[in-house]
Amino acid sequence: MGEAKTIAARPIEQRGYAHPEVLVSTEWVAQHAGDAGVRVVEVDVDTSAYEQGHVPGAVAWNWTTDLCDTRVRDIVPKDWLEALLGASGIDNDTTIVLYGDNNNWFAAWAFWQLKVYGHRDVRIMDGGRKKWLEEGRPLTTDVPAVEQKTYTAQAPDLSLRAFLPEVQGMLGRSNVALVDVRSPQEFTGEILSPPGLPETCQRGGHIPGAVNIP
Repeated sequence: MGEAKTIAARPIEQRGYAHPEVLVSTEWVAQHAGDAGVRVVEVDVDTSAYEQGHVPGAVAWNWTTDLCDTRVRDIVPKDWLEALLGASGIDNDTTIVLYGDNNNWFAAWAFWQLKVYGHRDVRIMDGGRKKWLEEGRPLTTDVPAVEQKTYTAQAPDLSLRAFLPEVQGMLGRSNVALVDVRSPQEFTGEILSPPGLPETCQRGGHIPGAVNIP
């Protein structure tokens, strides 16, 4: 099934989004979460939030174990991702809709990894878990029964990553912008990690020339 056909089967709201093919509203999710070929996934900073209540039909991915290779502190290998997606009832033609807490922080991390491995149709729920709750939309503690699928990922697209030597070679170039998305306190070195998270950088501060856009 080609991408155009997949997207056409589930029309996307425009709502003024610059890229409506990757951003959908809570209303869209409420209407389509149960559709065949759609899988909603919650990825939270607080990994216990899913158990307290989630979008009906959503499965949970733990960012610390499902989306990280803690042995080498990197994204998961290709075969790990294939196993995760298959166990989540996702195949190559599934529309994946991601959302989470903390402004979709790790939902965006999952989005990037899925694009690195070539998944065509991935979308973010605008406003994440917070907006869903503010609108009083339904929650459930039921874990959906999913049918095991077979997923075949592409080789990682390294053009979507910037490694250390590449960044070092770009420092000071007028046609390159470095954006630090951490909090202002982390950017200035006042703190080394977000409150409540165990991860810490080795030194405070930011890369010279970077701008802070939290």
